[in-house]
Formats: sequence, structure tokens, C-alpha cells
Amino acid sequence: MSSEKPKMACLSNGPYYLLNDLTPRVIPNLQKSTGEPCTTITGVALCRCGGSNNKPFCDGTHGKNGFTDKKLTDGKLDKRDTYAGKQISIHDNRGICSHAGYCSDNLSAVFKLNEDPWINPDGATAQDIINTIKKCPSGALSYTIDNVEHRDQDRAPMVTVTKDGPYAVTGGIALVDQLQGEGASIEHYTLCRCGGSKNKPFCDGTHWHIGFKDEKN
Repeated sequence: MSSEKPKMACLSNGPYYLLNDLTPRVIPNLQKSTGEPCTTITGVALCRCGGSNNKPFCDGTHGKNGFTDKKLTDGKLDKRDTYAGKQISIHDNRGICSHAGYCSDNLSAVFKLNEDPWINPDGATAQDIINTIKKCPSGALSYTIDNVEHRDQDRAPMVTVTKDGPYAVTGGIALVDQLQGEGASIEHYTLCRCGGSKNKPFCDGTHWHIGFKDEKN
């Protein structure tokens, strides 16, 4: 197994491809016309159209249900706002939020839905804010203390198939050939698997609205 971290690729109008082992391996019982062995890297195709009958794995349904990976957002929300407090400053990019609700559900004194401004960095202790931001799966939230920004975490590479929601990617799995949002974490992010996000490949919370279900997970 290669010591290099896994990578995630988005196949055009098709699945994600999680490349686990980047060292080419010989395929048994398969050779070229010259007699030379065929090699490949090890990976797995993951459904992102929402229609596979073998979730989380791709079964080719994207070729039948008209799935497109076209990004429909205009990019206006892809900007980072900073809310400066006495002890901590909170950075937020609404354009990449997956609307998992960990911030507003767990620390409503700081993250205030339907209010403007919606973040009050002095509404709780700095440690409580840090603990809450660390739960943000999309990378939309980060914070600065003493002029040092904290955006990423130190975790082993992992893709978690969340319950009826996106793929939560952690541990610095590189997303190949995809632009990530302003100020976004490259250590963690969320990828749409319901097929409905307007901000593909990233989750925008559409799974909540369309009632996406994965009964096997």
C-alpha cells in the first residue's frame, strides 16, 4: 500500500472515484498484446447521482437517470466573511455550507439562524466555539485566535457515508481538479451523493429538501 494519501476524483457526469492505493499493481490473468502485464491503481467508484441500488457504490444508474454534474450556483455566495470578537474571530463561507446544523443546533448563542449578523463571536467562550467549529463537516467555518488561523485538523484519511446525507471527507484526501471555496479547508469537506446539489460536487443541503434516503446505510 502506498504511503501517499488517497485522492478523490469526480468523473464527468458520473461517480466519484476514491483512489486508495496510488501505486500501480499488476492485474492477475490480464496482459497486453505484447505479453506485458496490465497495471492499475486501486480505487472504488462511489455513487453521486443518488440512484444506485448498491449505495454507496456506483452501479451505472447515472447513465440512465440523466445525472449531470453541472454546477448551477452563480458563485455569489462563495466569499468568506469574518466576525471579529474579543477573544476569537470566526470565518464563514456560506457558499460551501452543507447545512448540517452542527453550529446552530449546538451553539445557538453564537450561530443565530435568521438573524443579521448571524454569528456573534462573543456569545460563548472561545473553547466552546472552537469545539463547535471542529464539528463543521463542510469546511465553511474556521477561526482565528492571536492572529493565527485554524482551518484544518490532524486526522487520518477517511470518507464517511453519512446517514441520508453527503460523503464527509476528512484527513486531507485531495479532491482532484476541483476548485474549492474561498477560505475552504482542504482537510475536510462534504460531497453531494443525492445528485441534487446546485453546488456540485459539494453538498449544499439539498438532500434534506428532496428527502434523500439510503436505507442500507
